[in-house]
Amino acid sequence: MKFYVSTSGNDSWSGCAPDANKSKTDGPFRTLERARDAVRDLKKSDGLPAGGIVIEVRGGTYELEREFELTSKDSGTKRSPVVYRATQGEEVRISGGRHIESFSPVTDPKILSRLGKKAREEVVQADLGALGIAELGDLDAPGLELFFEDKPMALSRWPKKGFRKIADLVGGDPVDVRGTKGDRTGKFMYEGNRPNRWKDEKEIWVHGYWFWDWSDQRHKVESIDTRNRIISVAKPYHSYGYRVGQWFYALNILAELSRPGEWYLDRETGILYFWPPKHRGLGAPRQDKNAVAERQHHNATVSMLQRLVTLKKVRNVSFERLTFECARGTAMTIAGSSNTNVNGCTFRNLGHNAVEISGGADCGVSSCDITQTGRGGIKLNGGNREKLTPAGHFAENNHIHHYSRWNRMYHPAISIEGVGNRASHNLIHDAPHMALYFGGNDHVIEYNEIHHVCEESNDAGAIYSGRDWTMRGTVIRYNYLHHICGFEGRGCVGVYLDDMFCGTLIYGNVFFDVTRAAFIGGGRDCSIENNIFVDCNPAIHIDARAAGWANYHVDTTMTDRLKNMPYRRRPWSKRYPELLTILKDQPEMPKDNVVTHNICSGGKWDEITGDARQFACLTKNLIDDNPGFRNAGKNDFRLKEDSLAFDFGFVKIPVEEIGLTTQRRGK
Repeated sequence: MKFYVSTSGNDSWSGCAPDANKSKTDGPFRTLERARDAVRDLKKSDGLPAGGIVIEVRGGTYELEREFELTSKDSGTKRSPVVYRATQGEEVRISGGRHIESFSPVTDPKILSRLGKKAREEVVQADLGALGIAELGDLDAPGLELFFEDKPMALSRWPKKGFRKIADLVGGDPVDVRGTKGDRTGKFMYEGNRPNRWKDEKEIWVHGYWFWDWSDQRHKVESIDTRNRIISVAKPYHSYGYRVGQWFYALNILAELSRPGEWYLDRETGILYFWPPKHRGLGAPRQDKNAVAERQHHNATVSMLQRLVTLKKVRNVSFERLTFECARGTAMTIAGSSNTNVNGCTFRNLGHNAVEISGGADCGVSSCDITQTGRGGIKLNGGNREKLTPAGHFAENNHIHHYSRWNRMYHPAISIEGVGNRASHNLIHDAPHMALYFGGNDHVIEYNEIHHVCEESNDAGAIYSGRDWTMRGTVIRYNYLHHICGFEGRGCVGVYLDDMFCGTLIYGNVFFDVTRAAFIGGGRDCSIENNIFVDCNPAIHIDARAAGWANYHVDTTMTDRLKNMPYRRRPWSKRYPELLTILKDQPEMPKDNVVTHNICSGGKWDEITGDARQFACLTKNLIDDNPGFRNAGKNDFRLKEDSLAFDFGFVKIPVEEIGLTTQRRGK
């Protein structure tokens, strides 16, 4: 059975036909809410029909006035699911934005004086207050953003790309972290005279990596001393402090609106200023005095709603072939639900994540395209850690790229927590920080291709977790990680088991041009088996940090997290017997790590510290010998049938199956 929704529909109609009849008395619904309510009414009267219900959404843009909510009342069954999907071949946009249809030239002399000569001829403005747009948000979170022709526009900034370095610190509250010195006071010096142009700016912000290469923060600028070249930021200061040589840029500066695709919002007046891409424009040239002053274009949109779709305690519901866009927060949240899936959809131009799944069981996101999110992509969190009960959530066959546009650090393409969840066959690339984070137990991370991530950070991992003895049982297998070298090529990590993380299997992966490809940071009971390392520097790293600088974590964080889990009772005592004696068995030492049956070609083989080497078991690894790749020059690292590796027990890696599947389900 089908109900239809169309931008030309009417919620007083039956919704049983895809188009209006000749007399315009019946046809499709106008809104998703009306279709949802029709399903509820049907369930009350006749029950769900055999085969379920499809809400077929016709092509067009649906600007939501409020988030679309589904509850247990809207559930289907396994035999009769409820499906929301786009009509085949038609583009359906579920938008949390508002089109800005009217722009006009800038005429205020004070504003024009702050713009460059070229910008005065090109920048246009829109009065958001006059359009009824009052909630603008702030710059500590994405707030309102501007999108044009389905792309995010750049908030005016300096420099246009990249960063400037901190030239010096004013000082006053020194900090020294194991020899890395800085100051806790948020006052630093810059080079050059560019800020001299900003004297009339109302609300300048700076965004930077102030102390560590993996910890960023936005600050509102309190004052700029152009004579002494000092920028002072408002409190709270960055928790780690500030260091000479670290990098930053300034943003939200009208005087820096100087290129096509840039914009600025005056939050006091509610006026948005925009230099539209030159090839399109928003109307007649300013110099044509007979032209209509108002410039119009239907492809400029500002984000309004926080969320687009919320599902709570829903069963057997799916969304297919829909595009979700222009939300300030996360597009879709799925909580406490089961057998509820998102298939073949597009998520773009969002302030936070694409989809967040928490609680429940057997929910997933598959064959979706996710890009230009302000944070990450997909968050999976489910399963019971005390009982080690798996949730079975999954992220499968998704293409996730150019994400973490606003919150740059610790917002991965896929985040997995809880017990027994899976990320497989995803293609992830072009991001400032990590591709995949996991925490919890017994997850599977397999058949993913990951490249060009950690592009704006160092001491970071493409696949990352850390600082817990109890988060065991995860398998990382059959992934292809390549071209991952960190900011300015200074190095990062492929699979990063940070700060004594334990009990993880790294098996059958291919690493190419990755610094510190497989990294065990002081943990134990980990295995690095049957992997191929090509031009990695180094291929493996193992250290004993808990016996040195990180020792303070042993009796605090690590022990506290151990005691928070019922590790002395079943099923923990049977599943992870190593935990029963860990506190009495030199917990600071990286014991029982195994490195076996790996291939290392080019680069450097190992970086194992002295204290760690005595505990590591390295055996049957093929190092430096020609392993017999099919075509290394074309990055084909499959082994020939007569490879030496097979003689010592190397098992063939199913390279052909890594990455997106040939048939994108739901597309």
